[in-house]
Amino acid sequence: MKLATLHDGSRDGQLAVVSRDLTTAHFASGIATRLQALLDDWNFVSPQLEDLYATLNGGKARHAFPFDPRQCLAPLPRAYGLAVARGGEVPPAVWPSDALGAPHDDVPVPPPGDEAAAAEASCEAMPAAVTAGVAAGAGAEQALDSVRLLLLAAVWGHGAPAAFAPLAVTPDELGTAWRGGRVHLSMHCREAGADAPAVDTTLASPFGRCLAVLARRRRVGAGLIVAVPCGAAVSLRAGQTAWIDARAADGRSVFGHLAQRLVPPPGAPGSPSTP
Repeated sequence: MKLATLHDGSRDGQLAVVSRDLTTAHFASGIATRLQALLDDWNFVSPQLEDLYATLNGGKARHAFPFDPRQCLAPLPRAYGLAVARGGEVPPAVWPSDALGAPHDDVPVPPPGDEAAAAEASCEAMPAAVTAGVAAGAGAEQALDSVRLLLLAAVWGHGAPAAFAPLAVTPDELGTAWRGGRVHLSMHCREAGADAPAVDTTLASPFGRCLAVLARRRRVGAGLIVAVPCGAAVSLRAGQTAWIDARAADGRSVFGHLAQRLVPPPGAPGSPSTP
């Protein structure tokens, strides 16, 4: 199934189920109001959401509405943690994750310093996985069994909040593109309007191994997000937009896309907050 968190004025947003073709959605409020509630009680909640998903795809959901990705927050706005796994066996660093970015958020350039350096920033596109909890000391295969949802992340090199594409999807939505603990998709990461070759996400480390590293000494709680670099990156200057998407073999967008504009810091000339 495909899930999104829609902005409703709260920090955690409102959980919705989204149709496979990304055209319609239906609030999941009668089942679960937040994505974290699904992760905390997966075996009870997910079958109900799957039923709603099937009804929505069949065109029989009575209160369906057009899906607008610009109304989305990150699928899990306040995660248990965010780890970017770099370097194989090196334990990934867990970052604070209280305010994960939405797919169409503006991103400020790096803080003032060297003027030339501050005018640019790098952005990496990464497949990511969300766990339902991993036992301390779990091996790679056991850790992989904890993966419940897959995401598409944008990680900025200067420490801006990581952002996520509109949709969280269950691994079965990928079909054969989910195998060996890896996401096998075509990753697009470029300046909006520019041409750039896609990157094969099979270059990324397998999620099971990364999660096992995190769980070596302590249990990992439900709602941890692990992102793995795959070599898809772009360097931007202020005013340019990072356009990120992950596509299946048939060309369809799996998670919806991100479009994040790099803007001057708040208060600087040309920034959105400057009159």
